[in-house]
Amino acid sequence: MTALAGKVGPNAIIQLADVLADRIGLEERAATLRAAGLAKYLAADPERMTDEREAAALHRVVQSRRAGDWDELSWEAGERTAEYLLENRIPKGAQWLLKRLPPAWSAHMLLRAIRAHAWTFAGSGAFSARMERGAVVISIADNPIAMPGCPWHRGVFTRLFRELVSPRVLVRHDHCCAQGAPACNFVIGWT
Repeated sequence: MTALAGKVGPNAIIQLADVLADRIGLEERAATLRAAGLAKYLAADPERMTDEREAAALHRVVQSRRAGDWDELSWEAGERTAEYLLENRIPKGAQWLLKRLPPAWSAHMLLRAIRAHAWTFAGSGAFSARMERGAVVISIADNPIAMPGCPWHRGVFTRLFRELVSPRVLVRHDHCCAQGAPACNFVIGWT
């Protein structure tokens, strides 16, 4: 491991491994973790921030082993990651308030929280975000866990913003590091 390796939240690994177990079976989960060089997580999930290269390796192996449904599996892992955040990291009082504010205000407040914890899903990538009329634009330059279309990130953002900002939220992924762009750009709109 180099000194420059970034860390991401353990849910980038835990939730994808759990989706494999739930949707395909424990044998596929184990085989995939081994193929990604993550056999150490067979006995117990990571409990702390993990090397972003581990998360990237798992996502790449799922893509290669499950060519037909990796996007759907990764999306579901993203949704589960958001669900974990809603259950364990975002205070219930803050959720109550965000759900009652106008969408632009809720989005602004949620974006502040995301900025403060961006390293959990951006790792060593450079995170930036801005508000636009009826949308939030998130950019992760040099996204260390970018996959074509970034279904895991889209799943996280979609679930969080639909739950806390507006049920009409749609997330577009216009540019992707995994497809040669310098940054992954996500446009999160609700109008």
